[in-house]
Amino acid sequence: MKNLKDKVAVVFAASGDIAGAVARSFSQHGAKVYVTARNPEAIKALTQEIKANGGNVEAAKVDALNETEIDTFLKKVVADNGKLDVVFNGIGASYSEMGGRPPTTMATFGQFMAPIEKICGSQFLTSRIAAKHMIQTQSGGTILLLTAALSRSKLSNVAGITAASAAIEGLTRVMAAEWGGDGIKVICICPGALMETKRISGWIEAAAQQYGMPVEQLVAQYKAFDILKTSPTLKQVGETAAFLASETGQAFNSHVVDVDCGKLNIL
Repeated sequence: MKNLKDKVAVVFAASGDIAGAVARSFSQHGAKVYVTARNPEAIKALTQEIKANGGNVEAAKVDALNETEIDTFLKKVVADNGKLDVVFNGIGASYSEMGGRPPTTMATFGQFMAPIEKICGSQFLTSRIAAKHMIQTQSGGTILLLTAALSRSKLSNVAGITAASAAIEGLTRVMAAEWGGDGIKVICICPGALMETKRISGWIEAAAQQYGMPVEQLVAQYKAFDILKTSPTLKQVGETAAFLASETGQAFNSHVVDVDCGKLNIL
């Protein structure tokens, strides 16, 4: 079913596994998709794959933390298509990028603020710039943000990323309230731990080596709270994003949508 036929969609930070899955689903559901990354080579394979499957896709170099680059790019998208229907920002950060996982008493102010600036800051920039263009064209649209279940978990040594995740969810509700009158939906997607992603699999392997534990034991700890005893897939995350951006997803707005098959330890 082509839920997004004739829609124009932009995926920022498309070099990531989640953003790539979302871009594929958008294309499969009929959208014209623009995929962006700081390094165009990082999305070359994704672009070729979408084209090979008959999708309409264009790639561009855009830093999702650079306001000027974001605005210039979205202006071009609107100029070429007369509208902007869907925006998804898949930016993420590994623990190593954020200075590891120091205890909160030992973390520097810079280490605490780094994920807030990168993760929440990027979502703020892409969302508000996209909204301005959607308002100007009076075409409405859907803005999809990405968060992590850390926002509602109780884990030690992740103060910055946890605060950033919670901030993105709060930002979603504020923006939905502000832009709803212009026909703009704002929704936050919260996937569970996706074993397919390089970030999760890499962290599990590194932690297993660090603590001298079998990989299987760490995976079992991740899955211990699964209600259905199964885990979400990248394809399911992409399909959820496509549904939320479609007309049938109209009932969802301002929500944080968990894509985790149900977790006992997440509120």
